[in-house]
Amino acid sequence: MKIRIGTFNLFQFVEPPFSWYVKKDKFNQEQWEEKTNWITKQVTSMNCDIVGFQEVFSASALKKLVFDLGYKYFETVQTARVDKKNDKVYVSTTVAIASKFPIDEILNVEPNITSIKKHNFEGFFKFSRDPIKVKITLPNEQKILVYVCHLKSNWQNEFEYVFTKNDTLQDKMKIVQKALKEGYSESLKQRLCEASSLFFDINKSKNTPTILMCDLNDKEFSLTIDALSNKSYHYDSKKDGYILLDAYNLYDKQIYNPHPEQTQIKRPPTSFFAGKGNALDYIFVSKNINKNHPNKIAHISSYEIFDEHLKKNQNGSLLQSDHAQVVCEITFEK
Repeated sequence: MKIRIGTFNLFQFVEPPFSWYVKKDKFNQEQWEEKTNWITKQVTSMNCDIVGFQEVFSASALKKLVFDLGYKYFETVQTARVDKKNDKVYVSTTVAIASKFPIDEILNVEPNITSIKKHNFEGFFKFSRDPIKVKITLPNEQKILVYVCHLKSNWQNEFEYVFTKNDTLQDKMKIVQKALKEGYSESLKQRLCEASSLFFDINKSKNTPTILMCDLNDKEFSLTIDALSNKSYHYDSKKDGYILLDAYNLYDKQIYNPHPEQTQIKRPPTSFFAGKGNALDYIFVSKNINKNHPNKIAHISSYEIFDEHLKKNQNGSLLQSDHAQVVCEITFEK
């Protein structure tokens, strides 16, 4: 059996006459039709069984859009808030999930207070966007857990470190610790607390096949990924122990007509800022969805980036999206 999973940042999905954040930022009816028509075509091309969405303001409009595409099951876990002075202006956004398979149960993801304190977080903690956690039973009767997340963005463009695959976890933690203690990047601190809380929640059900779709708002090799997936980030251990794996690294990549000097495949960016591309959108899976795991129940059989709109305009368009969409196919052993 095969299923297709996708993550899609919709970029200000706000049905008129509502605005996002300030009164002047809103779509007219013609623009809204153009945006929703593009989203419809994109979701159709992705051809997924389950899709996680970010930047959802108008949830009811999205529910209708995906229902017409065959997604009979749709859930959010919070409602986007409006300005107290103007109920036509949204001031927060949410995530959503659409599924062609029945959603058995919606579960809460609680903040992990111990971990939050370790990050020197001051004041009351809450997720910037409440994550979705659901149980789904697949047609082959396999039960899975699916999370949809949108972690804290670096909206103030604070200084944050960029790491590579050569940086060890210990190196990254040593460098970032100073920033956390001295308040260099409050956005990063919030993001690490969110990722850590997700880690502890996922680790409670480590024997259940798990999929997490997210706009991570952080880069490949970031410390946020370690906080989300690596036991060694949270426990005193020199040996890495991952409870989640990046689906991009679990499928066999192919190079078509490679340049003679090319030694490796470069990961496609899913978003651009100031002309520089980064992978911000991810699909993570549990260890048993890995062809090399001794107790595997499934493997990643394809991984795709839907980025044609970004090739035409790196900054994206409000009438489309400023993110690429990520889709992976999971093949179950039975």
